[in-house]
Amino acid sequence: MESFFPNDGCINKYKAIISSFPKEKGWDTRNYMYKYQGFWYYESFAEGVMSAQEHFKAQPNDIIVASCPKTGTTWLKALTFAIVTRGVFDDSTNPLLKKVPHECVPFLELDLAKDSRDRDSAIPLVATHVPYISLPKTILDSGCKIVYVCRDPKDVFVSLWYFVAKQLISKNIEPIPKEDAFELFCKGTAHYGPYWDHVLGYWKASVEYPDKVLFLKYEEMKKDPSFYVKKLAQFMGYPFSLEEEEKGVMQKVTNMCSFENLSNLEVNKSGGHRENTTLAIPNHVYFRNGQAGDWVNHLTPEMGARIDRIFQQKLSGSGLTLTSLPDQDA
Repeated sequence: MESFFPNDGCINKYKAIISSFPKEKGWDTRNYMYKYQGFWYYESFAEGVMSAQEHFKAQPNDIIVASCPKTGTTWLKALTFAIVTRGVFDDSTNPLLKKVPHECVPFLELDLAKDSRDRDSAIPLVATHVPYISLPKTILDSGCKIVYVCRDPKDVFVSLWYFVAKQLISKNIEPIPKEDAFELFCKGTAHYGPYWDHVLGYWKASVEYPDKVLFLKYEEMKKDPSFYVKKLAQFMGYPFSLEEEEKGVMQKVTNMCSFENLSNLEVNKSGGHRENTTLAIPNHVYFRNGQAGDWVNHLTPEMGARIDRIFQQKLSGSGLTLTSLPDQDA
């Protein structure tokens, strides 16, 4: 995979290091994935993680919006952005109406990997898929808050496979068969995987630092979005006033960021993200289904049970339970 970053000495330095890492063919079979600090990346993303670790300078008021790919990232970006900026934009001028949420909240390992100043300083949001163990030291030392969302691993796999397949098909490339991708996912060989280790890293941090790390579950958020919008605002330091609640501001944020609303905006039906770069993606690819439990329409019961068994084993003893997994012991 061609690098997203300019070809300079710094990136060339990372390329040389990355070439020595363990590697395997990934879901895009044209390219290798490399294992760095226990997680799998395509080369350009590994470059971004290493560059961010070296160069990113966090501010104490930064809010890190963290997730593994396809776990609710787009929704969480929209919610956090709408909450933080609700006093700046009104219902008709919010950038979320004209831009995909990924353009409103910059990605640490892509947009800010080499220069942490390359963003709107008035908006303290920084998104990332980087595992907790690999976050830049300045994030952990600065005391900034982290919001993390996890999701049923079965839905994560399905969403990730379709996301990758659609991108490849748009480039006239045959996607990896779902069954082959499934085997890789169960091994942990997936973008920013193993998924269970990604989840556990942030879960353990939320247990150790509950005032700094908020751990959210996608399925619970879908059941009661208004409750979690209020909880998010409170945690981030942007609580809704009683007057705002009475005027329905909280509900407006919830409605504006809903899957139904975002997916029907013209920009998210016809626009593109990172256009004219190696990571260009049509915006509609970010909005496939948004439902919890949709995996039953795409996986066999045996495949679903296999993922459940893996996660039950991996989460055992952690204190974390996912409501989507059957008969878990805490």
